[in-house]
Amino acid sequence: MKFIVFEGLDGSGKSSLMAALERELQNRAINFLRTREPGGTPLGDEIRNMILRKEGPAPTPRTELLLYEASRSQHVDQVIRPALAAGTWVLCDRFAASSVAFQSGGRAISEADVVMLNTFATGGLKADITVLLDLSVEESRRRRQGRGAVTGETEDRIESEADTFHENVRQSFLKQSREDAAAWIVLDARETQEVLFKQLLQSLTERKVL
Repeated sequence: MKFIVFEGLDGSGKSSLMAALERELQNRAINFLRTREPGGTPLGDEIRNMILRKEGPAPTPRTELLLYEASRSQHVDQVIRPALAAGTWVLCDRFAASSVAFQSGGRAISEADVVMLNTFATGGLKADITVLLDLSVEESRRRRQGRGAVTGETEDRIESEADTFHENVRQSFLKQSREDAAAWIVLDARETQEVLFKQLLQSLTERKVL
């Protein structure tokens, strides 16, 4: 079994690439579970709503971080670890790297504090591979606006942050990928989905994940 996490700015194409990998795993008769953060459990989904809603008082940066970690702890204990123990692959839309990017990079909380809380919440569990779909802040905004025009959905509290916030988040993702290159795959999210999946499959094969 493998634990593969997908990261990137909103609109980077994580969902589409995950779906393509799901089809590949199905073709290879590999059991897998797809999940997401924040959320992934009934309690986690309640916390997700608390974090992302724009109505009511916004959590302070430290409170926001602790809410993410509470959701993650429940997610790891109830979903991710049991699936891995059963030999099931886990594909997760966001995980611990997002807290480093958003709460340390974006909110300027000490990275050491975020990493410590990540370790506590996960019990030391780490992804085998983290796939980063790198996208400029400008293109991320353009894609989010286009999606909203089609679906009628409005941006959540995190998506609504200023461009400087999202640029800091992006740079944190890139920094993390450089510091642990063996466990990260960085893809240019401007490429077509077909090209991105081909590159992902090649990288997973080269690393003997698939």
